[in-house]
Amino acid sequence: MLDYRVRYVQAKQKPSGEKQFKQHKNEKDDDCDFFFNKQVESGAQSQQSNIHPLDLQMAVFHCSDDFLKQKIITKLSQCQYALPLLVPDPFTGDIECPLWTFRQIKKTWKKTETNGDKKTINKSTPVCKAETPMVFSFRLGSLSVSKSQLINTLINDRHNTFFHRNCPGSTKSCLLFDGVVEIAWYCPAGRSSDTFTDCVAFCNLHGDGLIHDKQLKIMMDKASVNVVFVPTLKKDPVISALLKSPKPLIVLVEDTAEGAEEMIKNKYRVGLKERSIPDVSEELNKIFRDRLTDKDNHFQLEMNMTSKASIDMGIKVDENNSYCQKGFSAAEVMLSAAMDVTKTIEMTDVSKIKNTFLRCQGEFWHKWGQLNKKQYRLKGNVEIEKCKKQTEMQKLREEQCKVSCSELIESFIKHLSSLPPTEKEYFLKWTQILLDAHATDCLSSILQSYDQVWSEVLDLKKKNDKSNELKSKQEELSEISKNLQSATCGLEHIFREMGQIYEAHKCLKKKPEDEKTDWSKYPELAAELMISGHPMELMDGDAGQVPITWISSLIDQVILKLGDKRVFVLSVLGIQSSGKSTMLNAMFGLQFAVSAGRCTRGAFMQLVKLSDEIREGFQWDYILVVDTEGLRALELEGNATIHRDNELATFVVGIGNMTLVNVFGENPSDMQDVLQIVVQAFMRMKGVKLSPSCVFVHQNVTDVGAAEKNMDGKRKLQDKLDQMVQLAAKEEVCDAESFSDIIEFDVQKDVKYFAQLWEGSPPMAPPNPGYSESVQELKSFILSKAAKSSGVTPSEFKTKVQDLWAALLNENFVFSFRNTLEIAVYRKLEVQYSKWTWSLRQEMLRIEEKLYIRVENGSVDQVDLNYLYEEIGKKYSEVENDFKTYFDSDKDKEMLVQWKGPFELKIKDVHDELVRGLQRKLSDVIEQKKANKRLDEKKTMFENELLQKSKELAHQLKDKAKDEHELKKQFNSVWEDWVSELTQGIKPIENVNITNDVFSVLQQLGLESSLIHNSETYKTYKDVIIKRDYSHYVGQKRQKQKKNEDIKGKEKEISVFSKVTDAGKRLYNFLSGPLAQEKLNQIRDHIQAVEKEALQLIKNKPVETRGYNSSYLSEVASLVKKKVEDFESNWKYCLKKEFTVDLILFVFDRAEDWISKSHAQYIKNNDARTYLESKRNEYYNVFSSFCRGSSSAVVLAEVICEKLKTSMTEAVRNRTARDVAGHMRENYPGFKESRLNLEKHVLKSLAEKEDFESYKTYIYEPQYYIETFIKEKVHDYVRGEENVSYLIKKNVEALEKFVTEALSKATEKVKEGDVRIWLQEFDNLIKEKLTAVSVSSQHFSDVNKFDFLKVEIEKGLDPIITDLKNLPPTEINEARMKPDQMLIDQLCNCCWETCPFCSAVCTNTVKDHSPDKHCVPYHRPGGVNGRYIRHSEDLVIDFCTTLVASDKKFHPDPNEEKSVPYKQYQTAGGKLAEWQITPSGSMLVYWKWFVCHFQKELEDHYEMKFKHGGKIPSEWKNYSKEEAIESLEEMYNM
Repeated sequence: MLDYRVRYVQAKQKPSGEKQFKQHKNEKDDDCDFFFNKQVESGAQSQQSNIHPLDLQMAVFHCSDDFLKQKIITKLSQCQYALPLLVPDPFTGDIECPLWTFRQIKKTWKKTETNGDKKTINKSTPVCKAETPMVFSFRLGSLSVSKSQLINTLINDRHNTFFHRNCPGSTKSCLLFDGVVEIAWYCPAGRSSDTFTDCVAFCNLHGDGLIHDKQLKIMMDKASVNVVFVPTLKKDPVISALLKSPKPLIVLVEDTAEGAEEMIKNKYRVGLKERSIPDVSEELNKIFRDRLTDKDNHFQLEMNMTSKASIDMGIKVDENNSYCQKGFSAAEVMLSAAMDVTKTIEMTDVSKIKNTFLRCQGEFWHKWGQLNKKQYRLKGNVEIEKCKKQTEMQKLREEQCKVSCSELIESFIKHLSSLPPTEKEYFLKWTQILLDAHATDCLSSILQSYDQVWSEVLDLKKKNDKSNELKSKQEELSEISKNLQSATCGLEHIFREMGQIYEAHKCLKKKPEDEKTDWSKYPELAAELMISGHPMELMDGDAGQVPITWISSLIDQVILKLGDKRVFVLSVLGIQSSGKSTMLNAMFGLQFAVSAGRCTRGAFMQLVKLSDEIREGFQWDYILVVDTEGLRALELEGNATIHRDNELATFVVGIGNMTLVNVFGENPSDMQDVLQIVVQAFMRMKGVKLSPSCVFVHQNVTDVGAAEKNMDGKRKLQDKLDQMVQLAAKEEVCDAESFSDIIEFDVQKDVKYFAQLWEGSPPMAPPNPGYSESVQELKSFILSKAAKSSGVTPSEFKTKVQDLWAALLNENFVFSFRNTLEIAVYRKLEVQYSKWTWSLRQEMLRIEEKLYIRVENGSVDQVDLNYLYEEIGKKYSEVENDFKTYFDSDKDKEMLVQWKGPFELKIKDVHDELVRGLQRKLSDVIEQKKANKRLDEKKTMFENELLQKSKELAHQLKDKAKDEHELKKQFNSVWEDWVSELTQGIKPIENVNITNDVFSVLQQLGLESSLIHNSETYKTYKDVIIKRDYSHYVGQKRQKQKKNEDIKGKEKEISVFSKVTDAGKRLYNFLSGPLAQEKLNQIRDHIQAVEKEALQLIKNKPVETRGYNSSYLSEVASLVKKKVEDFESNWKYCLKKEFTVDLILFVFDRAEDWISKSHAQYIKNNDARTYLESKRNEYYNVFSSFCRGSSSAVVLAEVICEKLKTSMTEAVRNRTARDVAGHMRENYPGFKESRLNLEKHVLKSLAEKEDFESYKTYIYEPQYYIETFIKEKVHDYVRGEENVSYLIKKNVEALEKFVTEALSKATEKVKEGDVRIWLQEFDNLIKEKLTAVSVSSQHFSDVNKFDFLKVEIEKGLDPIITDLKNLPPTEINEARMKPDQMLIDQLCNCCWETCPFCSAVCTNTVKDHSPDKHCVPYHRPGGVNGRYIRHSEDLVIDFCTTLVASDKKFHPDPNEEKSVPYKQYQTAGGKLAEWQITPSGSMLVYWKWFVCHFQKELEDHYEMKFKHGGKIPSEWKNYSKEEAIESLEEMYNM
């Protein structure tokens, strides 16, 4: 902040205690003589001495480094104070000229020339180079009048430019300030009241000139006029020397009262006694005006103070002396090393500097920007146009690369890379100083030319001159105006050039040729400067472009150096020259350029670190301040101004956490334009769910203290804002009525009033202290509001910049905006959601396995829903806790909160569905077990019978025990008899014959046998879902009533055309309006919907428990037929019977495999003969053991082991299947994360296969193909034996341990006695994980020593364990729940909606994700799905993402003429309203490669061509498969 009153802050010695006053006289004493007694003792024993304010200033000055000194002096200059020109060293007494501190000061004035016509010339120049007359004033001896006060009246009679004895805080003596020579400049404003017509420098020596003779001699020599103050006129060597000098001399004598008198030529004497300061001042002014005309005596600070004569006189310049030796050396190195560049800068016109040495940012960059914007406003063949523009853009980048290594940039980068920090800072300052000084001279020249030509144009207009001369002058004026815009060249232009060099090389993926031109290091260099406090260009105001690649890399480097620390982004918006940059500079001490006119172009950002003193209480570490160019620029006209302003306002408001809206003045009508722009920007933010805050700042308000007036102003502002909202709402299609509807805004708190900046009239006016106070109050208010904000991380800010700019390139911002940060957060949430649901699914599979075994063992005969909720409750609570922690602790929790409710419900829905699904599944198993109760009883009887028969046969053949072959022969010969005997009267279950049933079912529906026969013979039903065309299935509905002859005629045409060949049909379709792609998609969608519903219906049938029944097919066929009829009733056309036949057969074909497998399982579980046959080997082993004379214990052990083998095998299969699914879910890249990730791997796999048939299936049946893909990947994983073998061994070892422990516990508890009790105990121990052995004990009643039985069982387990460990991995395919199905249930339980234009599948992981719209990052050309251009046979080559950025239109109903612009596709309603298709400038290489690679296949399949309007751009044919696969990563990150 700037407050010139700080100079008057008094620094006092701290008093030792409270001052006590002594009472000298009793109050009752009437004698008053004591009051007049001068000898009364003082009660204040210790006098309090003040420090002179300028001693304090000089103490700070002496303790500062050169950069802080420069800042202090610059601030003093802005406060219109005199600046130290010659400063005595307090230790050595040497005289130093702090020339460096003046380098950034520039003075602006209006010079009035009176030769002939009165003429005003604008001048602006650095004070170091300003050539002006210089008045030097000093005193000899002590005076009662103030010399400095009198001089002040000559410069500004309302402001104490020079500090004097009557200023607040002044003391009689000073220490550090004594002997200092100060300098100040009078700058005229071009008005008649100006004291002087040109700039005049005033120098003033503080202290007695007789004491400071060194300074006196120096300054008398440099002065144009010397002014001496003496107490009395007497001969003096100094005055005598001045009288002999040719320079004018004015002697002011304190003890004489005479007026000004010229004693001899140019020698004046003026009396001061009993005269007022204004009188004396007027006389001095007159003398100065007469005598300050000799240009030979003009003073130039840089030249005069660095000349050899000055050095000989003892002046030490800070740019040369030891005080800043190191810094000066750095500057000297820069100047000598970059001598050629420096000479170039000094000798070349500014615009030529940019055209010669900064060529990348000129015409090439401007053209590139224009082409970039045109990409989003395409017409005609949009993909070819887009390719042309991208090719042109690429060529422009190549041109930039060719001209990127200019001497200036090379030298600049070299020094920027190699210099130490302090020297680098000097280097940058010197570069800026040189460029600014040169630009100033050039700008002055252009302004003079502009004034001259403008005056001539006005004169010609007054004369009503309509000749060519006026036109010529106007053109000349326009040309000068352009030159005026390009007449600035500073560090920002060099940084801009670095950015363009970087972008060009990065775009072309060029490698640095050598270290000198290593463009890859440019962002790092710029990041270092940004961190150190240099402003960086965010938006190029000249080109109207944001260099996204450069800005992104720059911010990435900032993140690398600082970490991804949070920042609060404060942006400012306001009209041109309303004081935005000045306010920010005053508020935060920044370096944004300020001056009258258009100083800031585009937008600049500067990083401000939060100091440690105030860090506590804030959630961020830095403020990122964004300054912008002004709205309503005079140099831009008409629509260009409106569009640019809207673009800038939207961008600035969007990137900021808070926006300061700077309004100049109080009248709301003057603010209308800017308010409308601001309101529209905030309305757009609401439309894209961004919520910045705002504060309105009224500058230049006359009476900021008048509360009533301010209240009225706030009311008017509120009314005007509401009015602007209502106007903007129509354009932005928003239902807001007031400003508070679109943003949280409190007019009482969020509107601030500022006094005017200057206290008086510039250029001599100091800044208004009230303005600084207002700035300080505003800063405190901003920080208090900002403390509630968490800000953003630099990476989030980068993403927001990218998103906003991408949306602004399109004409419809809200429609085009793609919140990448929000998308990234949502995708991360999808990954978490997938993990949470998978953990619930895994837990439910574990519970299922446990309960299934209990059901099989008869422990559970009913599944209670509450019990299942309790079982999964612990895991569900863990998920809930993880969910809460994620939403409460994630760094993006503010953004995540919008999805908390919906996702909480989704997880609960998944949880409930899993529970209900398991209940259904287990209930079916229980029902099956009940249905099989009789068979189970028979199984027990069978086993007892077989055991008895085996025992008897063994007894008969005991003598043949050694002949294995004979034993097997004898056993097999009787086995069939046993089975026949045991199954006598039991009817075997037959296998299904679906083919016969299908024919019968279709005939029952009334469908002709010929149609059924043709469909089955030619397999036309097989590809019903991937047919290119369905027109042969479609007929015209018969109209019951004909309203006119045209309809009759058309119907007649249809009846004729329906009989012609396929070629004729295509011709008919072409002529009369073909069955458009939308209609074909409707049919295909209908097929998919019917297939899904029909398969679900058939899979709900109890085939596994009750077997197959042909009535199931009848039910499905009836459903399909009804669905077709329903579809027809809502459609203009009718579907032929061939379609119904093909669709039913297609559904049956898809269901056949499931029916066959389920019925086979039913046979396995329920057919007595099948069951007995499965026991052949088991009972042969029992028979063989009895033959060998084995004891009952040994045989019992074998029987138990055989049953354990079956149970353990099933358990290992089920567990390993679950483990395989878990391992693949965690480790296979395609199954991790979200649905989008799966899609990426599917597309990659398709490209690697290069199989068009696979692509066809994916395009038409994406869910079916992806399920097949999952099955293939699981199959491949299982085939890799090492993967699954490890899991099998792990599970076998766990079960081995479990069974061994059960044996030990059972034997320990029942060591001997009844074998039945031991068997019960063993069964109880294993039935939690394995099916009970359930061995009948009646044949083993003699077994009563169980230690021996345990040993035999353990012996029998050894080979079983070995066999199980070597179980082929493919065995998991026999598991009750297969791993591929587990993964399909998890990964495919998502959204499967397809894009209405290109049929790309929505990639949202959540099935029902309303209200979020469907979206997909990689759309594709319409021709991929058979979409063609209306009334043609040309396949569509355009991407949806290109079309929605173009000016083209489409017909929602192809049979009607009504069209809708692609940019407004959602207004067409239906499915289109549910999709978000964001315009994209992405290359989308994958589908371009696909179209080129499979062009012939696509054309043959659809019987159409990529030609004419659908011609493939030639550039597409350059892409390789590798590039296509690589581009999937880009699409995945979109």
